[in-house]
Amino acid sequence: MDKKRKNIFVEGAIPPHLIADSIAKHSSKTDIGAHSIFLGQIRADQIDGKTIRAIEYTTYEDLAFTKMSEIREAIFEKYPLTCMHVYHSTGTVQVGEICFFVFVSSSHRKAAIAACEELVDCVKTELPIWGKEIFENDTHQWKVNK
Repeated sequence: MDKKRKNIFVEGAIPPHLIADSIAKHSSKTDIGAHSIFLGQIRADQIDGKTIRAIEYTTYEDLAFTKMSEIREAIFEKYPLTCMHVYHSTGTVQVGEICFFVFVSSSHRKAAIAACEELVDCVKTELPIWGKEIFENDTHQWKVNK
């Protein structure tokens, strides 16, 4: 991966300290008036009488980095953002753990909130990331995004 493309993937669950550090690093940026944050967490959904215990994420990284760059440019063009951070898990993430972290900053709240929502939707629908739901009985199936 070249240095221009930021690695958005974290192996396993996204650790709380990554989220806290991301927020803390912005306290010195005095042109920011609003942050909007989305955290995706693994649910213990019941499907056909089976309970999910984890999701195993895989991706096609080269395509994902290219697509993320396009999404990033489009969102920055549409909204007056100061910062944008996106992290998504790869590998296995257990129920209750964070698998997706989006953090945007702007001078004003409306831009931050709208950009965050659109960014989450774009990542969920356009990035080549696949999740395999692993059930408590160790059976599995491919996840369908909703």
